[in-house]
Parts: sequence; structure tokens; C-alpha cells
Amino acid sequence: MGALIWLASYPKSGNTWVRSFLHNLLRNTTEPADINALNQFCLGSSSRRWFEQVSPVPLEQLKPDALARLRPAAQARMSTVSPDSIFVKSHNYLGPWFGVPLHNMQVTAGAIYILRNPLDVTLSLAGHLGMSIDDTIKFMSTDGAGTKLTARHIPEVYDTWSAHVASWTSGANPQLFVARYEDMSERPVETFGKMAGFLGLNPAADRLERAISNASFDVLSTQEREKGFKEKPAHAEAFFRKGKPGQWRELLSDEQIAKVVSAHRAQMERFGYVPDGF
Repeated sequence: MGALIWLASYPKSGNTWVRSFLHNLLRNTTEPADINALNQFCLGSSSRRWFEQVSPVPLEQLKPDALARLRPAAQARMSTVSPDSIFVKSHNYLGPWFGVPLHNMQVTAGAIYILRNPLDVTLSLAGHLGMSIDDTIKFMSTDGAGTKLTARHIPEVYDTWSAHVASWTSGANPQLFVARYEDMSERPVETFGKMAGFLGLNPAADRLERAISNASFDVLSTQEREKGFKEKPAHAEAFFRKGKPGQWRELLSDEQIAKVVSAHRAQMERFGYVPDGF
């Protein structure tokens, strides 16, 4: 039995980018890895199949608190799929839901946490959720925000953007690697190289640079255009939208920027996200 390595983030913060990079790095092939095969390399913590395997009844018959109580056993089941460490994507905050931890630390080896300027997250998440920017700003500031049980997924619990970031990053932990989206974009070799080192990998320079290139936004978006991406919501025009940091400067009003900063100033200051003048 292996242990879980969480690839954790608030939604639309770069999780798929990191999953693709790691997939390409570990496969070490010339051609980019198929974005629709990422689930063969990294499990999804919200996939309901793990809960169905440990539930005595159909999930629809369970109230949320009963669903929550299944989580430790479901995640323990995930750890049995390989004798080695297993990557698991999570958008949940690091805390409890109905008194039960959203992440089973008994089967956890460590975590990579990816965060992104919430001003850019707002734009990307609005398209992902099919909501207006103003409604998305409210959603990101809503205590306990998350999703509901669906045909494919169990509920996820995000909480506010600030609570999500603080829950994962406030305490020093040698088993945690924190990566900013902006550093992944502006200093990819340094940032992804450190990420690989955190995992105990020491790839040759050409292997590292090839994995970075094969997981670039242009490659991922081209794959989506050519063959689709199964993780794209049906209402969204595309999963991979723009990819470049700083889009908020042209697309958010001063009033919208002020609302985001007002709601999340403490965590934004920690990571250098507060714009001048706000």
C-alpha cells in the first residue's frame, strides 16, 4: 500500500497544469501526454467511485453528514491502488466537513499546494462556473462554499478563497510544497525544478525542460481544441482560457478589484497579490 500525495488548490489555480507537468516528467516521452489520460496518473478525490466502494447503500440515500463519514475509508481505498506514492487531486480546503477531516492524514505522505492571484482566479472561475464576475467574487467570499453530489462527483468543500489558502499554507510543514501560479509562469525551470526536488526527483535538465514544454498552456489548449477535454464543464467555452497572469488588469473594474482585495487582503498580502493603490 502506498500513501497519498495531494495536489491541492482552490479551483482554477493551476492544478491541471501541475498534473500535466508531473505526468510528462514521469512518463519522459518525446510527445506530450494526453490531457484526457491524466486520471490514469492522478486520482481525483471527488470521484464518487471511491465512495461507492465503501458505502453500504447508494450515495443518493445518504445525507451529507453520512457522506462525510465515508471519506477516510474512501481515501484509504485510494492508497491501495499502488505500492508507491499516489497523486490525488483535491480542491477541498484543509479542514473538516461535518466533523470529519476532508483529507485522511493517516494515509498521506505530503502535498503540493498551488495558488494563484484571486483576481485572476475570479476571471477563470467565472467561466468555469458559468457565473458573472460579480457573482463569482461573492462565491469566493462565501463561508463553506462548495459543490453538491452529482452523477460523477461527491461534494467538494472550498470555503472562501482566503480560508482555503490559509488552511493549507499557514503552518510550516516540510511535507508541503507551495507553488504560485505566477512563478510557474515566469520562472518555470526554477519553480518546477524545485517541485521535482520536493518529490525526491532529480531530472536531467533536458528532461525537466521537455516536461515543462509538453505541459505548456499552448500545448494543453491545442489538445483541448483538437480532441476536447473531458474535465471541461458543459457550459464553458473552454477549460484552458488564457493562461497568462495579470488578465485582471484589463478585465476587472476598480470596484471589483477593491471587493476582492477587501475580502482577501491578509492572504493576498502574504503572497504579494495586493495591487498598488488598493
